[in-house]
Amino acid sequence: MTLSERPRVTRLSFDAATVRDWRDPDGRHHDWPVVYMITDSQKVYVGETTRARHRLRQHLDHPSKAGLREVRVVIDEEFNKSACLDLESRLIALFHADGAYAPLNRNDGQQDSGYFERTTRYQPLFDKVFDRLRTEGVFRRSVDEIENLNLFKLSPYKALNDEQLVAVDGIVEGLLEDLTEGRESASVVRGGPGTGKTVVAIFLLKLLRDIQDSGSGVDPSDDGRFSDFFLDGNRELLDGLRIGFVVPQQSLRKTITSVFRRTPGLKGVTVLSPYTVAASPGTWDLLVVDEAHRLTHRGAGPTRGAFSQRNRDLFGEMSEGRTAVDWISAKSTHQIYLVDGEQTVRPADVSRTVVDGLVARASADHRFYELESQMRVSAGQGYLGFARALLTDSPAPARVPTSYDLRFFDHLGDMKSQILERESEVGLSRLVAGYAWRWTSKGDVSVDAPHDISEDGVELRWNRTDTDWISSQGSIDEVGSVHTVQGYDLNYAGVIIGPDIVWDEDHGGVRAVRESHFDREVRSVRDEHELLEYIRNAYYVLLTRGMKGTYVYVCDPALRERARAAISAEHQ
Repeated sequence: MTLSERPRVTRLSFDAATVRDWRDPDGRHHDWPVVYMITDSQKVYVGETTRARHRLRQHLDHPSKAGLREVRVVIDEEFNKSACLDLESRLIALFHADGAYAPLNRNDGQQDSGYFERTTRYQPLFDKVFDRLRTEGVFRRSVDEIENLNLFKLSPYKALNDEQLVAVDGIVEGLLEDLTEGRESASVVRGGPGTGKTVVAIFLLKLLRDIQDSGSGVDPSDDGRFSDFFLDGNRELLDGLRIGFVVPQQSLRKTITSVFRRTPGLKGVTVLSPYTVAASPGTWDLLVVDEAHRLTHRGAGPTRGAFSQRNRDLFGEMSEGRTAVDWISAKSTHQIYLVDGEQTVRPADVSRTVVDGLVARASADHRFYELESQMRVSAGQGYLGFARALLTDSPAPARVPTSYDLRFFDHLGDMKSQILERESEVGLSRLVAGYAWRWTSKGDVSVDAPHDISEDGVELRWNRTDTDWISSQGSIDEVGSVHTVQGYDLNYAGVIIGPDIVWDEDHGGVRAVRESHFDREVRSVRDEHELLEYIRNAYYVLLTRGMKGTYVYVCDPALRERARAAISAEHQ
């Protein structure tokens, strides 16, 4: 094959005679690593093998592949096992999000592992494969368009890193053991922003549903990391289990519900609010709780009365001091909590003590898993340290790779212009800010709605919707808050650090400005240090949304100079 012809994509009819007679001109139908796709008009199965013809014969004999009609085999002289596993998992995730074909693949432990020349040699080959498939109408969208979709970011087909695989493996094994022994259980996965907690939760739910739905005849070609879970005994243990996915934030809950509706195998998993759990009849067998640190210990605003009522309904005279964590425990036999104690952003959120208690109990039962590898921000763990320290008394800059676009702006208008440019180039670029301005325009969606933010000659409005704001029409011209972006990814985040946090020259430290903060729950906090921590945590969430880059503008002049120095030091 010439370089322009590589990789070769061979198309075959998926029938016994064609597969039997197929011979690759270079002999790579046997004893050579390849990736293949078997399709009909709506469905696709993606696999990898070193014995292509033999594997296709196995598929022909299995009922789940009986209706498929065509095969595409991707062959290249430089393919190896690692490259093929990588391409296989990537194609499955892209197919799922694009929507032209629905993947038949079960969740079987696709692994995101590094290998020699992955980026320099193999990624360009993968791009050529995708382009050829798109030319043939197999994909509707470009890779960039697909990767910006919620369906891709929240896909259960994502390849997991080692930490995530260990967590999923341990949780499923422990759950099956607990079901066998008839005992209750609570597992905890803890990780900072961007470590893939939500991805683990969704992958886990899809894996459990796949085991539930697996027939007694296991396809011998399915030999992934989790194949041993697909046994009849395990299917019987999980059969009929009532499973729910609890998402405390309204915005993220709506997005995940939409993803589940479009994902085979997840349509049967109910996405719930904590309040819905508390009011639901009967007991759930398993509740998986995303962002469990956002569960509340009291109602906020209009939910105060409902919170107290749920407590009374569940615990009667013993309701005093109960939290939404107690609701989850009372209404389910098994729980899986995904937590990060550093991302509590409102006083109504459960305390760090409650989160630590969950971790301690899970650790004692050998049901605790830690995620540390950074999967969102391409700058890696060092950037998170920088983001955490930026608004402290002693910012200690970490080194950020030049590939990550970290910039400081003296003028808000310039930052807005750059975010608009990034949006036109790669999409998913938004302005976000601390809650340091009144939401005057709330409920007014007219073109004449008042502007909420007036800063440095720029006038802006807060988000006009609080559900799935990033994907909403007009969001590029608005500003999101922590409540609309927590749990989401952006390519570029333009972070406006408002006048609710300043550098106090007299005391030589960072100080919160209560009168310049407009989240009522946070503003009501009496302790000044606690108030500062909530505001800092919110900015930490905002500063850790951008996968490709983060732009920063600071309102307070003194804090601006300190932030400028810290960010400039990053690139020395």
